[in-house]
Amino acid sequence: MNLLLEIITPEKVIYKDEVDEVVVPTVNGEIAILPNHISLLTQVNPGEMIVKKGTNQQYLAITGGFLEVQSNKISILAEHAIKAQDIEVARAMEAKKRAEKVMSEKSTDNELRLAQAEMIKAILELKVATRHKRR
Repeated sequence: MNLLLEIITPEKVIYKDEVDEVVVPTVNGEIAILPNHISLLTQVNPGEMIVKKGTNQQYLAITGGFLEVQSNKISILAEHAIKAQDIEVARAMEAKKRAEKVMSEKSTDNELRLAQAEMIKAILELKVATRHKRR
């Protein structure tokens, strides 16, 4: 029996397929979800997500959101999620530089929060891309 995984961001559906296992960073630590997992609703932390299907593993950068498990269906509503192979390293590096610049200047609290979120997203994408993009 497989799990149906669906990852949705405000922009689009990132992933929708049957999988064997999903490893997700949550507020309570990293959890692995296998078929017949108990019902669960939890907050997703920024980090690396692993999707296992057969002998293949796919890696994603995810910056947060919510995860629900119910009747072998995993639904993730994510702020941002991207597959390792789709990460544009040059764009992520540029975003990191922009965020660093805003954070080094005298910015408003709102600008600072947005820059910090952009920095987390860029660093996470770079980490996932450098670890898994070539595989």
